[in-house]
Amino acid sequence: MPTPKPAPRSAAASVAVLALTLSACGGTDDDSGQKPAAPKATVSKSRQAPPSGGDVAAGQSVTGKVAEKDGAVTYEIAAEKVDLGTQAEAAKLVQDPKDAKGKVLAVAHVKFTHKSGPAVSSSSDVNDATTVWADHERGAVLIGASDDAAGCEDAYDIEDWKAGESHTLCTSYLVPAAAKNVQVHWSQEDGQPWVWSFPNS
Repeated sequence: MPTPKPAPRSAAASVAVLALTLSACGGTDDDSGQKPAAPKATVSKSRQAPPSGGDVAAGQSVTGKVAEKDGAVTYEIAAEKVDLGTQAEAAKLVQDPKDAKGKVLAVAHVKFTHKSGPAVSSSSDVNDATTVWADHERGAVLIGASDDAAGCEDAYDIEDWKAGESHTLCTSYLVPAAAKNVQVHWSQEDGQPWVWSFPNS
């Protein structure tokens, strides 16, 4: 497994850690070995998406419940865009540039709106179910690579997230530079993912 290139952390930057993900399943593991609670999702009544996963138009929203530590919260979720970097930039994010050969950094911007439920005191888990794919193959997650990306917020910095408030959280992956389409997946537990597709022009 590739290891991260050592870099100093400043108040506005963090080290990107490359973790190759071979599984097609969504979600991440925490120290307890338990998967983050994923939503029992429904569909936004406006601009309806498939009821149990499927293709969703860019910017179109779905809704789902997340078991936050403060209680069950219903969110509206919409993948808005994916920013793609260059191969040269990707090579700087890993210790061995060979690990990023032919790949670019893809930063998915997903807007989450708290619709109902208790205020989330800190560190929402709603973005844990987001993954990035390219031409229907899952990319390699880069932890921390989107910390400084324009328009991205850090879930750890969001406190007292109340109903009616929206935040844009980002997820970063390495994907093949030659991919024709980049897809953002957001999955409910044991369910099919919703998929937003963005052409790679």
